[in-house]
Amino acid sequence: MRVLYFSEKLSDMTPTLVFDIETVPDIKGLRVLHGLDSSVDDAEVAEMAYQQRRQLTGSDFMPHHLQRVVAISCVLREGERIKVWSLGEPDEDEGRLIQRFFDGIEKYTPQLVSWNGGGFDLPVLHYRGLIHGVRCARYWDMEDHEFKWNNYINRYHLRHIDLMDLLAMYTGRANAPLDDLAKLTGFPGKLGMDGSQVWAAYQQGRLPEIRNYCETDVVNTYLVYTRFQMMRGVLSQEAYAAECELVRGELARLNKPHWQEFLAAWA
Repeated sequence: MRVLYFSEKLSDMTPTLVFDIETVPDIKGLRVLHGLDSSVDDAEVAEMAYQQRRQLTGSDFMPHHLQRVVAISCVLREGERIKVWSLGEPDEDEGRLIQRFFDGIEKYTPQLVSWNGGGFDLPVLHYRGLIHGVRCARYWDMEDHEFKWNNYINRYHLRHIDLMDLLAMYTGRANAPLDDLAKLTGFPGKLGMDGSQVWAAYQQGRLPEIRNYCETDVVNTYLVYTRFQMMRGVLSQEAYAAECELVRGELARLNKPHWQEFLAAWA
């Protein structure tokens, strides 16, 4: 395993891919499972499913396999550059969107970083990828060379860092919301909406806004991750400050309204 020195820059390391997804109820799947035809509209199908979940669990949180992915946003830190974007086009097929994500892992073999990715994002991508016939051999590799000892699947390996899970010492009762941690460390936190509002926004045709929200979440995650890298001694204070400035510069270059709002909120 490579030794990471206190003064080392992220740009000198393995590419880092931070990711976040947004989902809505899988209306098509719910129709199949409950034998519902088109005479029942989408909103009614979703409300029926929500009511069943509330009765069963006390929460309307849908099972992972019935969460349809509508946005995947990423931060890629590679070499001297950083890139922030949402995969595919707003109306892209879910299977193709998920395939794009795993194609990136195939291409870069990156360090994956998420906030609750082990508890939510990756299980959703697993199930939905299985449904759509997605191929992702590199991601599932648990045998070849160093992947036997450090792979994307094992909770306690670091090829995927679920930052929420790691900081909580793998104890669910210690989990903290990303929004809180981002704001407490001086970053903007959530802007525009939160996860509970995504389905309503989707029904109103506001998918570009959902993608923008997902992008701000993934940048918050990257910024908290750089703070964590400073805490664990991978980045010096100077290198950490330089990473923050790199992010500021990239968001300013993108010059989109949600990034202007993000930068204005960044203390």
